[in-house]
Formats: sequence, C-alpha cells, structure tokens
Amino acid sequence: MDATHDDWKRRAQTLDLPETHHIDGSPHAGGGTFTVVSPRDGRPLADVADGGAAEVDLAVAAARRAFDSGPWPRLAPAERGRTLLRVADLIEAERADFALTVSLEMGKPITDAYDIELRALINTFRWYGQLADKLTDASPHTAPDALALVTREPAGVVGAVVPWNFPLTLAGWKVAPALAAGCTVVLKPAENSPLSALRLARVASAAGLPPGVLNVVSGSGPVAGRALGLHPDVDVLAFTGSTAVGRHFLRYAADSNLKRVWLELGGKSPNIILPDAPDIEQAAATAAWGIFFNQGEMCTAPSRLLVHSSIAERVTQAVIDRARALRVGDPLDPATAMGPLVSGDHLDRVLGHVHAAIDTGARLRTGGERVLTQTGGTYLQPTVFDRVAKDSALARDEVFGPVLSVFTFDDLDEAVALANATDYGLAAGVWTANLSTAHQVSRALRAGTVWVNCYEEGDLTVPFGGMKQSGNGRDKSAHALEKYTELKTTWIQL
Repeated sequence: MDATHDDWKRRAQTLDLPETHHIDGSPHAGGGTFTVVSPRDGRPLADVADGGAAEVDLAVAAARRAFDSGPWPRLAPAERGRTLLRVADLIEAERADFALTVSLEMGKPITDAYDIELRALINTFRWYGQLADKLTDASPHTAPDALALVTREPAGVVGAVVPWNFPLTLAGWKVAPALAAGCTVVLKPAENSPLSALRLARVASAAGLPPGVLNVVSGSGPVAGRALGLHPDVDVLAFTGSTAVGRHFLRYAADSNLKRVWLELGGKSPNIILPDAPDIEQAAATAAWGIFFNQGEMCTAPSRLLVHSSIAERVTQAVIDRARALRVGDPLDPATAMGPLVSGDHLDRVLGHVHAAIDTGARLRTGGERVLTQTGGTYLQPTVFDRVAKDSALARDEVFGPVLSVFTFDDLDEAVALANATDYGLAAGVWTANLSTAHQVSRALRAGTVWVNCYEEGDLTVPFGGMKQSGNGRDKSAHALEKYTELKTTWIQL
C-alpha cells in the first residue's frame, strides 16, 4: 500500500477497534475490561473485554454445539474450503486496517505488518481453503473377506492460544487448518494483542462462518488461558509461546481430560557461518536482518551467531555496521526498520539480560540502550555482544529482543557441538558452499528447521515446529492437519 507516515497516523485516529469477545457469532461484552496500551507511545488504545472462566465456558459451549450439531463439520470439504477463501478475500479487503491494528497494538513496523504479517495470514487461509477437499482416506489391502477403511475425522473443539509477536500469522497457522479439518475453535490471543484477533473473528463471521465455529475470548493467560487449558470440553489445545507456559498447558491437560496439547515454544537458534560461505557479506547482512527483524521478538530469531575464527571480526563488524544503520522509530513510519518492544515490562526484561551480560564479562559492541524515551514508547537500540561465555545466561536463555551474541569456533565439530548446546531446537542456519558440508551439518543440528545459505525462508508447503524444549507437532503444510484430526479404523467383515 502506497501510504506515507502522515497517512497512517491520520488513519490511526479513526480506526475502528473491536473491544468485545466474539462468542457464538456475536460480540459479547461479559466480564470486566483491561486496557491495551500501544508500545508506540505508551498511550491507551482500547479497553477490551477481560474474559474469565465464565466467558471461556460460554465460548467452549458454543464451539461444542457447533461441532456436535452444527453444519460446519458436516459440510462438504469443498464448501468449507470456499468459506476459508471468502475469509481470505475479506481480510484482503481490510488489509490496511488489519496491518494498522497490529502495528498499534504490538509495535510491528507498518511496512512489515502490511507486507509480511498480512500476506502470511491471507496466504494461510487461501492455502488451507484450497487444500480442504484434497485430503484422502485409505483402504489398506487386507483379507479377501474383509474391507478396512482408515478415515480422518475432525478432532472436535480446538483451543488455540497465541502470542503477541505475530498475532495474526500464528493465529492463522492454527485456526485455518483446524477449520479446514472441520473442527470448531476458541482462540485466546495474548493480552498485548487482542485487537487484531477480534477483528479476524468479525471478518470470519461476515464471510459466512457459522455461529460458534470461531470464537475469540480476550483475557489474561493465568485466567482465560488456564480456563481453556483445563476445560473438559476442549479436545485439542494448540499453543505458541514460552516454554514455561507450555509446561502449564501440559499440566492442565493432565489435570482435566488428557486433551492433546501441541506446543510451539521458545528458541535459541544458532546461525553458523563457515569460511567457505558463498557470499560472506550476504551472510552477515542476513544475520543482522534475522536478529533485528520484528525487534528480535521471534522464537526463530538467530540470536546466536557462530562464526569461524578466521572471518569472525569481518562478519561481526559487518553486523555492527548494519545494526547502527537501522532506523529505529515510530512503527507507523514506512521507513522504520525496527519499532518498539511490545511493552515496558518486556523492555525491562530484555534490558535485564543486557545488563547481566555486561556484568558477567561479555563485550558490548553496539547498542544496549533505551532510546526515543521522549515519545513514551518502548524503543531499544539493536544490540551486539561478543566474547560471550558459553555457559552464561545470554548464551542459554531466550532474550526475545534485538540482542545478538557472537561466538567463534575453529572447526566444524566444535561449531555443531556449540549449536546443539541448548535446551531448544526450533531453527538453525548454516552458510557454506560445500554441498556435503551443508548436508552433514543439517543432519547433525537438532532443530525443526535448518536454513542453508538463507534464513527465515519457506512457504506453506513445508512444516514448522521444534525439537527438544521448543515443542512438538507442526504448523503449516498438510502435516498441520494431523493435529486437528483423529484416525478411525473401520473393519467390515464381508
């Protein structure tokens, strides 16, 4: 969209922000309210309905009715697919308002919100809409006097809990395949970013989604999220967020109905640059882009840069130069490369990591300071450390901010050992011109996704998810439908 900084600011002044839950196809204002504050300037955006156990009960009951006796699971898959395509079309028609909502509520630069976040959401609904009628069941060869059928059936009511860093992308990755499979959904967005999810529910109803098929309850994780995790009428729980909270959902499942829990959790992703990288300058540029994109608030962010000692200073300096050149500023300015962190509390946590790293001997090469304080926003400089101890908190813990740790190695075995020396296993990168090395390292890395001579590339045809404490199950691709379906065997004696 060709719009200026002033255009976006004017549009923000008149933007219609939904403030109520969406339950059984209609707005619902039950419960108290909480204030959503924009990290752009620290000002209130909206007072949003604060859901608790009562609102979750209503939403789950609506989803259960819609699944047990409503039309959605019983529609022909092609008809479900056409509805998802209509959802995508209506999102496209409101693309600017969706992007502006995301930018205001969590600080994503408007260019990234419009070009990347909304593109991902629209493509996700279209992809699963097109896939809905292309799934097949199986009839294994068995004895001549029997017929065996293996069918995939929708799993039931899905609870989806998503974070604030990609509030629409990650909601789409869960909602679209669940709906394509014939499930009904209760979505609980993060407290920092409920507005875009509520807008999505409104659009989905307008596209013809029957009442109760997609419900959105805004509220806190410890209250609304917990109620959803413990609810006995939720059949599947899909969560993206921190590893610590993921553990809670596993406990909720154990304490309730043993619902299946699918987790996409944290990361501490290594990015390995070898001396034979096909383009070392491009590798350095991508390393800088990867850690500072979305303010570093990404579970896949390549927060550990592993560089061969022979090129370490060259690569590190190139990353520093790019960090210093990044434009940090108002997310409504199309020229902004890095907006504010999502909240004051999160900024304090990230700065705590920075100060602890300095105290334990890491060398701060650039950044590490809060900026633009006069705006009231939560802005932080892009930050680079080297000489980071391998056993330090900065090396082990997910910072979830624009903070890069640089490590050096002397041989490939050392690089792989260092890359795998983490509790996480979400993503990794490796840069080499040697095909054999690329294959060997990719196999050796314990990560759900390995990028070779690139980072954060891919499309909806490939699955996404983690190993180790980065979770289980997969979003994206046809494999995502495995989370939202049950296999049934029917044996017919002839």
